[in-house]
Amino acid sequence: MKKRQITAALLAMALALGTAGCGENLESSGNAGSAGSAQDAGGAAAQEAEGAEEAGGADGTGSGEAIPDEPVKIATKPMTEQFILGEMLKQLIEEKTGYQVELTKGIGGGTSNIQPAMEKGEFDLYPEYTSSGWILVLGHEAGEVSDEEMFSKLQQEYEEKFGMTWIGLYGQNNTYAIVVRSDTAEEYGLETCSDLAEVSGELTFGGNPDYIERADGLPGVSEAYGFAFKDIRDIDIGLKYAALRSGDIDVTNGYTTDAQISQDDVKVLEDDKNYQVNYYCSTVVREDALEKFPKLEETLELMDGILTDKTMAELNYQVEEEGRDEAEVAEEFLVSAGLIEG
Repeated sequence: MKKRQITAALLAMALALGTAGCGENLESSGNAGSAGSAQDAGGAAAQEAEGAEEAGGADGTGSGEAIPDEPVKIATKPMTEQFILGEMLKQLIEEKTGYQVELTKGIGGGTSNIQPAMEKGEFDLYPEYTSSGWILVLGHEAGEVSDEEMFSKLQQEYEEKFGMTWIGLYGQNNTYAIVVRSDTAEEYGLETCSDLAEVSGELTFGGNPDYIERADGLPGVSEAYGFAFKDIRDIDIGLKYAALRSGDIDVTNGYTTDAQISQDDVKVLEDDKNYQVNYYCSTVVREDALEKFPKLEETLELMDGILTDKTMAELNYQVEEEGRDEAEVAEEFLVSAGLIEG
């Protein structure tokens, strides 16, 4: 609307100035010109353009909207991946819309505390994982529906129950993974979890205690594939990759976007029986925020399909292992993807 209004105003100005024989531009046309008729015509055109700009707002994007005084409020969970995603959302929104953004990183408790805060209106949006929403928030059982059906049902149920929706799927799937050293995979010819089952009796599994104990962790995947490891060891979550690389263990559990998985010395085995529940990432956003910030929805859609498991793992590695700032890593990626200017 603003673009059409300003175009009309500029056309009127051009006609007015052309008739008066004056060559002033938009900035000077209201107070310059040698003839009284030119001054009147130029002034009127400038006022018209000014009015069109005021009516459309001053966001500089040609959107015809005024920028709200309050910021878009984003929350993230307390993990590296979410810090990076939060920065991506912040930078995209700031550049594409001109809206102010308030980013709160690392909310303790993750979904269990962010969702209630979203319901109260303390935040407008946050990155969330499909199965977390399906199981933790809506209380459904894992594996009830396909991933495609799940996403549409998430959108429908969140709208009905919370006045929220899900926008875009970033592309990465941060789910459980079975990981081995690359040399182990080469020695035993391991590509899939079914391959691992055939030789599991010769190998030692090491993982964090909660994964070893929880029903959908090691017990469940072992039952699904027939794993019978030579030994099973409890290892702190922060030490398991070091134990894997040192040879203290041969197999561990991880997440498909772990920073360490981006390196060539470890290999993620294919879940060829599709045992693991998928955790695709998307943006959960309040419906009233989409109304308050009209350019927000189309901006959030820019996140759709921009990431893969490997790319996310590499970005996590840059922050966790190389010590880079997540804001810089996010900006560099968005520039390389052509989504913002460098």
